[in-house]
Amino acid sequence: MAALFTCCLGCCGDGGSGHIPLKEMPIVQLDTHHMGTDVVIVKSGRRICGTGGCLANAPLHQNKSYFEFKIQSTGVWGIGVATQKVNLNQVPMGRDTNSLVLRHDGSVYHNNEEKNRLPANSLPQEGDIVGFTYDHVEMNIYLNGKNMHCPASGIRGTVYPVVYVDDSAILDCQFSDFYHPAPQGFEKILFEQQIF
Repeated sequence: MAALFTCCLGCCGDGGSGHIPLKEMPIVQLDTHHMGTDVVIVKSGRRICGTGGCLANAPLHQNKSYFEFKIQSTGVWGIGVATQKVNLNQVPMGRDTNSLVLRHDGSVYHNNEEKNRLPANSLPQEGDIVGFTYDHVEMNIYLNGKNMHCPASGIRGTVYPVVYVDDSAILDCQFSDFYHPAPQGFEKILFEQQIF
């Protein structure tokens, strides 16, 4: 009995040996290491302004991802998905194979081709929430929680959420604690270690 008691004290008595501290999970936000030279990121990685684009700090590894952006101030902007090869100083995006984006005028572009377009009466305005689902094949767009039935596809490889701004546009990202519930089967972006 004394040996058992000594073993317990030896394993956990000092609190150091055998104790593995929990690491805090990283937060998905805009990545200041992957942004255009004239971009400004504020509000703890949640707001973009200036001129150019920025990737999120987490790729879309899981099968079905959802994220949102709130339009704080209108101007020239675009939101979607892109590879790390995208030119973050080029506005608008969607001109090459490295980005698939909804532009402020309601058009969805990839490889310099219009892939789809929002209905004319559904263009995002200041204060609107634009949501995106991505399932490794298709990107879909939601406006204030309503599916716009505006699918687009064509991008290949590992992609990240991407946003660009110009002409006084200001956008806020929402990668969790969404304004609107994620569509069924879709969830917030997870870092790879969170998936397993």
